[in-house]
Amino acid sequence: MDDDALSRILKAAGDTTRRQILTLLVQEGALRVTSLAAHFDMSLNSVSKHIKVLEEAGLVTRQTSGREHFIAAELAPLRLTEDWFGQLKSIWELRLTALENMLLEDDENE
Repeated sequence: MDDDALSRILKAAGDTTRRQILTLLVQEGALRVTSLAAHFDMSLNSVSKHIKVLEEAGLVTRQTSGREHFIAAELAPLRLTEDWFGQLKSIWELRLTALENMLLEDDENE
């Protein structure tokens, strides 16, 4: 597992505005940066900074056509988070199964 990439993804997705940007892109498809910015009560520059963080995490791609920049969601990197959470879930399931077995053994011994 690429720990650096996972950290970038979790950091990028840890911000409410960036999650809202991703949600908009998934719902509406690729959007111009100015169209994205219209959804938020912040400057175009601030929205651009959020997009930059998402780009660095690989969660969005940018297509330039003349002076217009179109941003699209790229959800494939989220597989890293799914894998990581899956590993955590597996560990907890093993621990819970071991605890259940221990409790059952205690009940049988009483």
